[in-house]
Amino acid sequence: MSDVSANLELPYLAPAQAQKHVTHNEALQIIDAVVQLSVESRILSEPSGTVDAGTCFVVPELATGVWMGQDNKIALWNGTGWIFLTAKEGWRAWVIAEGLEVVMTSGAWMTAEGQGASETFGINTTADVVNRLSVAADATLLSHDGGGHQLKVNKASSGDTGSLLYQSNWSGRAEMGLAGNDEFSIKVSDDGSIWTEALRFDGADGLASGAAVTQGPTDTLGGRLIRNGDGYVKSTVVGTVSESGGVPTGAIIESGSNANGDYVRFADGSQICTATLTLGYSGAVRLSGTWTYPVPFASEANVTGIVDLADLNVNATPGPDEVGSVMLGSNNATSAVFWLYRLSGMTNFTSADTCEVKVHSRGRWF
Repeated sequence: MSDVSANLELPYLAPAQAQKHVTHNEALQIIDAVVQLSVESRILSEPSGTVDAGTCFVVPELATGVWMGQDNKIALWNGTGWIFLTAKEGWRAWVIAEGLEVVMTSGAWMTAEGQGASETFGINTTADVVNRLSVAADATLLSHDGGGHQLKVNKASSGDTGSLLYQSNWSGRAEMGLAGNDEFSIKVSDDGSIWTEALRFDGADGLASGAAVTQGPTDTLGGRLIRNGDGYVKSTVVGTVSESGGVPTGAIIESGSNANGDYVRFADGSQICTATLTLGYSGAVRLSGTWTYPVPFASEANVTGIVDLADLNVNATPGPDEVGSVMLGSNNATSAVFWLYRLSGMTNFTSADTCEVKVHSRGRWF
């Protein structure tokens, strides 16, 4: 028969043993230590300082000094010396220094949290095999244990789902996360059955798509967010206008000038050109000039010319009261011809005569 008990290794009293109280008291010391077992530390490699009787420690691996060779045992100070107890599988101990429980597992002390002893956990409600962690409360607080805090939702592969699902009376109404792919999306539903992808953000460039944003420059559905390129921002109000299939694709307003005059183009296709044109001698009865527009029109434009007779340079030839109005001789998509005639029976023009005319054309550039 063994001299100690099978589980706690309590020393037995031997027949005819002298000083039986010594053996009995040692057994009581062991019971006092391991029942409701609490240890000061599990990381000290050897004892230090003054230790009160009844204090226990978990001896770590590679311990030194008087604890050498006692790895993973419980070291009990009985007031005069160390008693080392071998923990059995499943023994539990509260570690005072860390404020956590450890369990003897396969010859080593493991934190109780790491054992996965509970497959489900419910707080104020019942958990199940799908909702293994369930909480029924007015609010759930996840706070930092330092500078920050992350809530992590992990999935096994790209085709799986890692998301947050928002329900109304247990029927889904909104979902956000990685739903069936690796791009972040927000989905909504009004019945929990048919879902609309409102927003999706491309993982490579972060650009947005989905029902909540415009689908192109011709999309006029109310409530959508306008994508850059479908609408206008400050940087595209003034710039180069353009179109595709009659739909504006560039800026709202374009303006410019060159040797032929000034122009303004609008996103709706409107175009205005202006210039000062000098008419020159083209015969005894007429001054004429051709205006090439600073930019072409899509077709024949509406063209006008106004003469300030004070600009008439006639050098002893017809005076302001001897000429008529500026006339449009001809025009097309790229130019216009203007004429100024002397009145019938008045003095003829000479080769030195000129006149400046304010010319204006209006039409469409597409």
